[in-house]
Order: sequence, then structure tokens, then C-alpha cells
Amino acid sequence: MVRGESAQRALHYAEEALGDGLPWTDEEWGFEVPVLVALTFMYCDQPGRAEELFHKGIAECERKGWRGAHLSFGYTLLGYIRYRRGRLAEAEDLVHGGLRIAHRVGQRVPAQWFAIGILIEILLARGRIAEAQELADTYSYGEVVPNAVVYPDSQTVYSELLLARGLHRDAEQQLTAVGRRLEPRAMRNPAWCPWQLHLARAIALTDRARALTLVDEALQRAQDFGTESAIGQALFCKAGVVGGAEGMKLLAEAVRHFERSPSAFELAQALVEHGAALRRAGLPQDAADRLYRGLDSALHCGAEALAARARDELSAAGLRPLQLRSSGTDTLTAQERAVAEWVVQGWTKDRIAVELGTQVPAVSRLLSGVYRKMGTDRGGLPRLLESAGAGPVSPPTAPEG
Repeated sequence: MVRGESAQRALHYAEEALGDGLPWTDEEWGFEVPVLVALTFMYCDQPGRAEELFHKGIAECERKGWRGAHLSFGYTLLGYIRYRRGRLAEAEDLVHGGLRIAHRVGQRVPAQWFAIGILIEILLARGRIAEAQELADTYSYGEVVPNAVVYPDSQTVYSELLLARGLHRDAEQQLTAVGRRLEPRAMRNPAWCPWQLHLARAIALTDRARALTLVDEALQRAQDFGTESAIGQALFCKAGVVGGAEGMKLLAEAVRHFERSPSAFELAQALVEHGAALRRAGLPQDAADRLYRGLDSALHCGAEALAARARDELSAAGLRPLQLRSSGTDTLTAQERAVAEWVVQGWTKDRIAVELGTQVPAVSRLLSGVYRKMGTDRGGLPRLLESAGAGPVSPPTAPEG
């Protein structure tokens, strides 16, 4: 997974490692091996499966009395999975809990590095840049590179903070160092460490040719890995580098990839950015569709700053920025459940659209909700539906519009 080989290959070995069960408190391999196996599912666009494994692992550790660092890692990384699914408020609570436990273990230990880095990423996604900087200052985060493999990579996270503060030159220096450190080790999966994408953003205004080279290489690596979220992230970044009409097409493509992934925050971000680009291009109706969807998704994720930006874009388009309130439920509707069952049975979107009496884009949106709520891509859908006990359902009432 870290090398960026096919996600299907990584998932194959993850399944083999699980076998009939992989204990989290084994005397020989301890906590680390099952954690790495579970995180493989997360990076391979199946965070729902990873979350399921972490719940079991945390319960097992608590039964055995494994607390301290083990419990800190458990809560922190469960928060990381929620973050990757776009459940930012839940993620923040879990990681704060993990950090409190890590404090009891010691200072500058791996459990603490994990928690601080993940918490900074969550705060940045929620738009709380000053709070993220305060956290980094409190723990001298960014001044010292830990002598351990940390997920997410700490130097890359610190560079994201620098970018959010507009310190592009400092971010460039940090990210160049990340590349020098990871490339010789063949740690090249942008789904795990997107340093090339962040570096492309850092130098887009000063060295556009190099930025394009970096983002194209990251896009190729994402395509080799093959997950929808990784490809979507690379396309989203490239859209920002190239801009103009080509950038708008890339944003539309990024939205399509995110719709097929469980990455709810990245989808919301791409919808808002695409909506803003459509507004600037003088296409208010198309912009409204994207911006309203992006606003609703941002609210669901707890991304307050992104929701505020969506409202500003709607106002700029002369549209009423509705005070939407997401239901926050992750229970599949009857339509979503039926569509999920039909996809698992091999139905095409065209056939589903005919069955529901609607259009293909409406089917895509229903499926996007399925992937977000269940925390998986299409590949992991059959197993999660089976484990959820979803039996055959009758065709629901066709959606309006």
C-alpha cells in the first residue's frame, strides 16, 4: 500500500492476513500488525471495514487491560478513519481523547505524534487554522521530525499548515525535504502521503511547469494505485494548478471520482470549487446545483469554513444561501438500499435509472450517498451490505425530478 502498488493487491494481502481472525493482543506480534492491516483498508477506500476492525480491536485491548499507548492509538486512529470519511466533529472528539491518554504515557512518544498530526489535519479541514497553529506551537510540532514512521507523515502535515497560512516558500522547503526522505524508500503512494500534490500547490504561482510535472506524476501514481479518492485528489489539485476551462473540466472529473468514493469532505470541497468555477464562467444554474450540494455536504461533514465559502459563492451568484441542516444520519434510505443491492447484482446505472423512473445523474447521487454512509467504494460494498444484513428489497418509489 505504501509503495503504491494496486489497491486490489494490497487488499488481497490484507484479507489473507485477517484469515479467520487477527487478534489485537497477541503476545508475538502485539497491536501493530492488526493496526497496519486495518489502515490498509482505510487507504484503499474501505474505511468502513477499517472502522469495524478498530472497534473490535479496541474492545479486545480493553478486555485484556491493554491501556496506555495501545488505547491512545486505538482512539486516535479510529478518529483518523472518521476524518477520512469526512466525519470531522466525531473525528476531532476521538483524537482529543487519544491525545489525553497519550499525555499520560509521556512526551514526544509515537502515540502523541500520531494524535497531534491527525488533529491538525482535522482542524485545517474545519477551517480553524489559528487553532491548528496553536496546537503545533504547544508541542513544537514541525520543529522535530520523529524518529518513527507516523501516519500521517508529520512533516507533510506541518507543510499543510504552512500552506494554509500562506507561507508557500516555507512549505516548499519542507515538502522538498519530504520527497528526498520518502522517494529513496519507495514510499510513493499519494493516498498515503500526498507530498507531491501539496508541493505543486506551493509552487503553482512561481514555477507552474514544475508544478504540472509534480501533479501529473502524482496523478499517474494515484491511477496505478487505483482508488477513486486518490485519483480525485490528484485531479482536484491539477485543476487548481492549470485553472481556466481545462481546470473546470478537471474539477467535474474530480467530483465524479469522489462520488464513487467514501470521501465525503473531499467531495464537498470539489463540489464547492466546481460551483465557484461555474459561477465565474457565467453558468449560474449549473453553479447552483454544485454549490447547494457542496453546502449540504459541508454541513454534514462539520466543515464550517467550507460551508461559509459555499454560502458566499451562492450570494455572489445572486442565489439565496439557504440555512441547510444536514440530517446527519448514516442509515440508508429505501432508495439507496435498493440501488446498492442492484449494483452488487451487476446492474448498470442506466438499468437502475429505468427501474426508478429517473435519470442517471440521480442514480449517481444515490450511490454517492451509499458509499459515504457505508464507508466504502464499490469493491467493498458486497461485504458491508451482507454484514449489515441487507436482504432483498422491493423497488421504492421513484425520486422526484
